[in-house]
Amino acid sequence: MPTLLINHYGRLLTRQADERLKTIGLTASQLPVLAALKDGGALTQRELAEAAGVEQPSMAQLLARMERDGLVRRDPSPTDGRSSLVSLTPAAQRKLEPGRALLRQIDEEACAIFTPAEREALAGMLLRLLEAAYQ
Repeated sequence: MPTLLINHYGRLLTRQADERLKTIGLTASQLPVLAALKDGGALTQRELAEAAGVEQPSMAQLLARMERDGLVRRDPSPTDGRSSLVSLTPAAQRKLEPGRALLRQIDEEACAIFTPAEREALAGMLLRLLEAAYQ
């Protein structure tokens, strides 16, 4: 049952990432938002949910926590009075690269048992699974 193994390992990696990211005031679930907004742009909640691959209610809860923690701000959309545009605060901008560095370190450690060719093959297979899931 490869899918159960993938799910189990994914949860394990997320827990490990959360433990390490906690040291800089982030969580693994916040990183897709930070990455989507890293260039200083602003996106709607719906756009962020799509980018992160989560449902809008989950993104709404995540953004509320991130706003409370001073990582994002919401400004009224100039084109749609019903929505707001989310952007990173300077505090979040400062945490982005340390967070990404921690994830790269976790990735290196997790994949250390594989040869470069095996890593490439694994990444290719996982990408195919993701692409198939979104079709």
